[in-house]
This record gives sequence, C-alpha cells and structure tokens, in this order.
Amino acid sequence: MTELIAVITITMLAVISPGPDFAMVTRNSLLLSRRAGVLTALGIGMGCFVHVAYTLVGVGLLIQQSLWLFNAIKLVGAVYLVYLGVTMLRAKPGGASAQRAVAPLSDAAALRVGFLTNVLNPKTTVFIVSLFMQVVRPETPLSVQIAYGVFIAGAHVTWFSLVAICFSAGRVRERLLAVRHLIDRVFGGLLVTFGVLLAVDRGAR
Repeated sequence: MTELIAVITITMLAVISPGPDFAMVTRNSLLLSRRAGVLTALGIGMGCFVHVAYTLVGVGLLIQQSLWLFNAIKLVGAVYLVYLGVTMLRAKPGGASAQRAVAPLSDAAALRVGFLTNVLNPKTTVFIVSLFMQVVRPETPLSVQIAYGVFIAGAHVTWFSLVAICFSAGRVRERLLAVRHLIDRVFGGLLVTFGVLLAVDRGAR
C-alpha cells in the first residue's frame, strides 16, 4: 500500500509540473483546436508507455548507469525541442487571416507531436526510470508494475486532456487568436529555453 501511494503521489506531482508537454498541449489546444490538444495529450500518453516498456525490460537501468547514453538521449530531445521552438518563433502576424494562414494539424500529426515531445524528453526518462528503480520494489509482481505503467500513462492523458479542454474553451480563446503569432512566439521561446537548458544541464540524473 505504501508503494502504491508513493507511485500515485510522485506521478501526480510529475504530471502537473510545467514542461514541454504542457507547453505543446496548451499551444495546440489554444491556437488550433480542442481535438488537436486532446490528441497531443494522447500522444504524450503513448510516449509514457515507451518509457515504461524499456524500463521494465531493463534498458532503464542501462540508461541510469550509462552517462553517455543518457547524454545522447538528452541531446536528441534538446534538438527536437529547439526545432519546434524555432518553428513557432517564425510565426508571422496576420490579423484575422492568421488562423487560416496556418494549416491545422492532422490527427496523426497531433499524436506524433505529443508522442515525440514526451518520448524525447529526458526529464520523463529520469522520472519513470527513477520511480521504478527506487520506489517500486524488485519483488513487486510484473503485472502490478505494468499496472503502474498504465496508471502513469493514463494520468498524463487525463491531466493534459483537461488542460486542452480548459485552453480551448470560451471567448478568451477567440480573442487570443487575433494575436496567435505572439502566443506562438511565447511558446516557441519556452520550448527553445527548455531545449537549451536540457542541452547544457550537467546536474545529477
């Protein structure tokens, strides 16, 4: 029971903490549509399953012990975040026609963005690997560990779907669409910042 409470508590704290996942879901739901935001959230949940899967088969331990492998993953994630951020920073003003000037994401593209943002985020790697290596006991049945993984992914999908719903509703969103290029630049700047911080981070894993 203590282990279960620890998993739930740590997961919830990790999920609601601001990061690239939050930035992407907020941006897509605010500037594109609720559907795009929710699908991005679903992609994030799919990314969580990847982290859980490699942790359960033992790769997580290798990542935890191999500095070069961890740094390689971190660099790839940083490059991807900077790429997304620079793309958003290049957004141009367009007044009332701004929304039409930017093609909406397809369902597959929204899923892909959420998936890649999460699966290439080394902070998620650290969170899930540390959770299973330090909180979950080795004698815990595999079925229970898999259930933990399902909970982690489900918590991400639920939280970020709520974020998408909140940021895609109301007249506030309609007014913000008039300055969507500025909002894109703000979120682009955040993603570039996240990417740079990941690239230069030399802290403990």
